[in-house]
Amino acid sequence: MSRSTPPLPRRRRRGRALLAAGALIATALGTGGMLQGTASAAAVGCSVDYRTNDWGSGFTADVTITNSGTTAVNGWTLSYAYAGNQTLSGGWNGQWSQSGRNITVRNAAHNAGIAANGGSVSTGAQFTYSGSNAAPTSFAVNGVTCGEDPGGPGEPGEPGNPPGDRVDNPYVGAGVYVNPEWSANAAAEPGGSRIANQPTGVWLDRTAAIHGTGQGGGRTMGLRDHLDAAVIQARSHSEFVFQVVVYNLPGRDCSALASNGELGPTEIGRYKSEFIDPIAEILADPAYADLRIVTTIEIDSLPNLVTNVTPRPTATPECDVMKANGNYVEGVGYALGKLGAIPNVYNYVDAGHYGWIGWDDNFTASAQLFKTAATTAGASVDDVHGFIVNTANFGPAVEPYYSISDSVNGASVRESKWVDWNRYVDNQGFAQGFRSELVRQGFDSGIGMLIDTSRSGWGGSDRPSGPGPSTSLDAFVEGSRVDGRIHQGNWCNQAGAGLGERPTAAPATGIDAYVWMKPPGESDGSSSEIPNDEGKGFDRMCDPTYEGNPRNNNNMSGALPNAPVSGHWFSAQFQELMANAYPPL
Repeated sequence: MSRSTPPLPRRRRRGRALLAAGALIATALGTGGMLQGTASAAAVGCSVDYRTNDWGSGFTADVTITNSGTTAVNGWTLSYAYAGNQTLSGGWNGQWSQSGRNITVRNAAHNAGIAANGGSVSTGAQFTYSGSNAAPTSFAVNGVTCGEDPGGPGEPGEPGNPPGDRVDNPYVGAGVYVNPEWSANAAAEPGGSRIANQPTGVWLDRTAAIHGTGQGGGRTMGLRDHLDAAVIQARSHSEFVFQVVVYNLPGRDCSALASNGELGPTEIGRYKSEFIDPIAEILADPAYADLRIVTTIEIDSLPNLVTNVTPRPTATPECDVMKANGNYVEGVGYALGKLGAIPNVYNYVDAGHYGWIGWDDNFTASAQLFKTAATTAGASVDDVHGFIVNTANFGPAVEPYYSISDSVNGASVRESKWVDWNRYVDNQGFAQGFRSELVRQGFDSGIGMLIDTSRSGWGGSDRPSGPGPSTSLDAFVEGSRVDGRIHQGNWCNQAGAGLGERPTAAPATGIDAYVWMKPPGESDGSSSEIPNDEGKGFDRMCDPTYEGNPRNNNNMSGALPNAPVSGHWFSAQFQELMANAYPPL
């Protein structure tokens, strides 16, 4: 494939302690639903002094932030993570909060300013813990890692980024598009106004979705409609992200009937000319050049070619067909190359989740397949800005009460029935580990990861409040895990799930953002067969009476009853997601 416009180079500075000139760094939620800036700086460096008073089962942490740059900071957010089970009790001289192992501290009203050239502020908190209490190894202020010498707008000796040059993390300092259609559905629900201003992905799951469907007052928005709305929302932000899911491969989702698509297994030509090409033409319109367009590329496709093909016991005939004809690999490569040629597009490839790719026989094989797809049909690794995990799934970002390194009576948690020799117990650990493997396979060392936290909360009365009992290995894991599914392979409208961490930029090392790519309240699939003209079948994994298959180790499906076709509004699920939200609403 030839591209009329080659992709511009991307300057990668992950971890450098600088705030580019004029940039507004994320510190507070705004009307666009994402982090809005309050810190302005030309070249701000930071350092953090962390000290504790520890008495064995608890401690106080005293933290001093120093601004080593030449411009004052007005408004700051400190973030860091613990390696153990440290639990926040309360804080002072700042607004302290905790999500899993991640700590966030926002300035109080009286200490928002940090003077230039050595000005500092102090804050503190009290924690409880058991086991070890290792100090954090990395701190970030306003989304930028501290402890390195600040440069200017570019690397030392380099000019600033030219117009159109992709930034390292598109979410830092940016508002994010709130889909008016999803927002209206959410606001119409009792209590839904609490989250109706959150940003979610726009799903292009069939050709008709590009142009909008229906007529008159029943017409849905097409891609241009959404982009035009995004341009309006962007007027109140210095930078703005628009999130879109590209999801219509030939023979789509060969292991799940609920998300089958409109194109047959051999219709790769139609995929290119009728789906990807029109999307690329719209995204390349100069009217949208100032938006940072984040694409999620073809969820639940490539990993199927690793895990659900012969001779695996989880194989399906449909996945064998798609592996043999190569159209998943060719389609993903074509999409990456075509969309990657647009300078303000940031491609993130779907990479499954911890309960799918985390095992040794899936991990490296998946990374190698992604490299193959990213170098097929005219694409290159430069067309991949990063990867996204847990898209439209339910696994927690962080398991706060146990880790893969824990053991009971000398037995590793990897031996437990739930973990089953997986290398990971949550999506953040998996995303960080898989990122390293992807780099090892040849992807850019600056790639970032997204985690879909739209339905990963697992709050409510069933959520553990601490580690499980050490009476046995399985008792410890079952009592510790916040992932409330019957099995990690369960994916459809899961009972007991809740809204997860709110969309957040740069929440952890290597993670570009927590996002709500799946709009909460939209069904994964119907509980029984419902005829439709969208190409979506009935999958027994969405039937609450289903007793399972090899892909979920023959467990019950865990699905909610009375669900509509995938993508349609499911009020009962939305209400349950709000009730079980964690952090709570």
